[in-house]
Amino acid sequence: MQQHQPPPVPLQSQTAGTPGGVQVRCAGCAKILTLDAGVTEFACDDCQLPQMLPPELMTRAQAHAQAHPGPNKARTPPPLPPPPPHVAPHGVDPSKIQIPCANCKAILNVPHGLARFRCPQCQVDLAVDVSKLQQFFPPRLPLPPPPEEVNEVAIEVEREEDEGGMAGETFMDYRPPKLSIGPPHPDPVVETSSLSAVQPPEPTYDLKIKDDLENKKALSCLQIETLVYACQRHLQHLPSGERAGFFVGDGAGVGKGRTIAGLIWENWHRGMKKAVWVSVGSDLKFDARRDLDDVGATCIEVHALNKLPYSKLDSKSVGVKEGVIFLTYSSLIASSERGRSRMGQLVQWCGPGFNGLIIFDECHKAKNLVPESGSQPTRTGEAVLEIQAKLPEARVIYCSATGASEPRNLGYMVRLGLWGPGTSFADFREFLGAIEKGGVGALELVAMDMKARGMYVCRTLSYKGAEFEVVEAPLEAEMMDMYKKAAEFWTELRQDILTASQFLTNEKPISSQVWRLYWASHQRFFRHMCMSAKVPAAVRLAKQALMDGKCVVIGLQSTGEARTEEAVTKYGLELDDFISGPRELLLKFVEENYPLPEKPEPLEGEDNVKELQRKRHSATPGVSMKGRVRKVAKWKPASDEDSETDSAQESTESDDEFQICEICQSEEERKKLLHCSCCGQLVHAACLIPPVTDEVSVDWSCHSCKEKTEEFLKRRQEYIAVLTKMYEEALARKLNILEIVRSLDLPNNPLDDIIDQLGGPDNVAEMTGRRGMLVRASGGKGVTYQARNTKEISMEMVNMHEKQLFMEGKKLVAIISEAGSAGVSLQADRRATNQVCLYFIELIF
Repeated sequence: MQQHQPPPVPLQSQTAGTPGGVQVRCAGCAKILTLDAGVTEFACDDCQLPQMLPPELMTRAQAHAQAHPGPNKARTPPPLPPPPPHVAPHGVDPSKIQIPCANCKAILNVPHGLARFRCPQCQVDLAVDVSKLQQFFPPRLPLPPPPEEVNEVAIEVEREEDEGGMAGETFMDYRPPKLSIGPPHPDPVVETSSLSAVQPPEPTYDLKIKDDLENKKALSCLQIETLVYACQRHLQHLPSGERAGFFVGDGAGVGKGRTIAGLIWENWHRGMKKAVWVSVGSDLKFDARRDLDDVGATCIEVHALNKLPYSKLDSKSVGVKEGVIFLTYSSLIASSERGRSRMGQLVQWCGPGFNGLIIFDECHKAKNLVPESGSQPTRTGEAVLEIQAKLPEARVIYCSATGASEPRNLGYMVRLGLWGPGTSFADFREFLGAIEKGGVGALELVAMDMKARGMYVCRTLSYKGAEFEVVEAPLEAEMMDMYKKAAEFWTELRQDILTASQFLTNEKPISSQVWRLYWASHQRFFRHMCMSAKVPAAVRLAKQALMDGKCVVIGLQSTGEARTEEAVTKYGLELDDFISGPRELLLKFVEENYPLPEKPEPLEGEDNVKELQRKRHSATPGVSMKGRVRKVAKWKPASDEDSETDSAQESTESDDEFQICEICQSEEERKKLLHCSCCGQLVHAACLIPPVTDEVSVDWSCHSCKEKTEEFLKRRQEYIAVLTKMYEEALARKLNILEIVRSLDLPNNPLDDIIDQLGGPDNVAEMTGRRGMLVRASGGKGVTYQARNTKEISMEMVNMHEKQLFMEGKKLVAIISEAGSAGVSLQADRRATNQVCLYFIELIF
């Protein structure tokens, strides 16, 4: 947009004294310039501002040039056409609002709806309150609409936006609008255009450490602004009686850690000498210590909760009376074997009426407090909600760059006062339903409302000067062959599983769980393949960046640690080559989920025969081979009713002492009869053919039972032989599939492969969550598994040590993962030795 100064003298007076040209006023320095006939574009002699004649003078200059083709011929200038009606004065754009600058009083053409701009003459930042414009300018007649014309520039911009090119005014340069304390931020900071249209409330809080901050210049004006509004917000209470909270949504590089340290230091001077700092990693405790030292709070101790016992923190044995308790979200839900919890320990240490700070750093870890239907809330989300409920007077700070990416993720931020008593929503469910109906626009309105009420700031580093490029990594011939063979194998594996499931002896078909695992493993397998396909291109880009004098940071989503540890457990610490994640994943799926029929257990030897007989007898006690209950003859008295009782007694005794032989049907004492342990019949030893003369064992069985048992066992052995053959064939197919998997040429783990190709662990700083790594042997043959930590460096300090080596320039390549890089900053500290241009490569899928 070209802006002009106050309108010059009327056009007739300009051209009256200069018949060979025109006179105009410079839009930059307001100097009167005389232009030759036919000149339409020019630059001021003083301010060197490139300019162009306005349309009114452009037409006359061209007409004058046509009427005077030569400089030596006198011509009578043609009469000027009468001016059109409603022509705006020179320098006034009728499609914009004319507003005087508050500093230099120059009349500026301001587009409708533009709330912030900079005066082109005095370079002063200005803000417009459109609602008050009518008080300063009298109403005037409406101007006719400008003629329609094709805006080639706008069409080109839309085309570039559709093609992924430049976007509109999404971000605006940010400066604290109502505070002027502290030095400017070391890097340009921007704010979204929607938030920039909203002004924060007037600052009323007086910082205790203001003089200290101004002298040390430890915090920038942006960070001090956050301190003021956060402390000002903490002086308020919600209608529910709880103290109001504050949300710091600044992006990476703005300095959330140092802002938190400034808040702790300010509250320390106010007498609140206890604070709780919850973060995502225990190693970030050292960053917290550094930030406190930077703001001058060297006297405040930082205590890592995971290093302390579960007893009372303020007891004589522990001795933590004041300071900062630093813990992770995992520690917040931890408990001891005796049932003591960290939650109860913290609440007891804070005490009743606690009004100190509780900082939820990277608070998006609690975002699943209100999950989607069918899921359960996480323990972390419930713990964050619980500690806020138990300490209603605490000064809560929510700190995350992605804490409000979805409305559902706001469920734990109860101290913002967006729902509950005194609001338009009774509870969070009602608030969530209303916001989800409005979509992203409603969420932006919530953010604007939060900023206007002084409970939210959201700034981020400007991408000015940064270059972004999507690099397409072409598949190499070797990788294409790998991918093709892998796809063919997965298709054959599916057919093998379907075939093998038909030989299962179970009545139910193959479980749907196997197919869920099949497709889940299928997806993870090809995700690993796609990641590995990008490794050669990433290595080439990294080496080129190093040759250009840059440092390189490579971002990975996964480290493959689980597959590596399984392989090391299976094969040992020394291997021939790096572990292939896709191969190990495929081997694990086949070994654990390939359908096999149940392996039969054969019955062999006489012991099994007797065991089968015993099982039969226990299943049918008191039943003969013919399935009839044995009947025993009983003696009954002929007369005399008085003797019925005695005769019954005698009959009972006879039943116990005498039994009838099943062969000869004669009565004999029970102890003289043989009892079959299988069918239960009683026989004389002499009645058997051949007679039994030797002493028999307790589990003796008759001849017919032996024949039937042997016949059954024979048929069973034949059946078991069939099942055994089916099992052995299925097992052979499984082993054959495993051999095929081992013979497939599959890529190595991307993380180990990149580190190896870029010079090994001596040249690459690894900041991940894994505990061990594979390192190529000194001779170049084989790899060895070794722990990342050493005797001098503990496991929790490994990432910090690697980061320090990168920041000192001793390692110019860094690899970070999603789990290990949370809260790690590689671009912010200007005191670091490594200040070369950073080349970031993100391997995404």
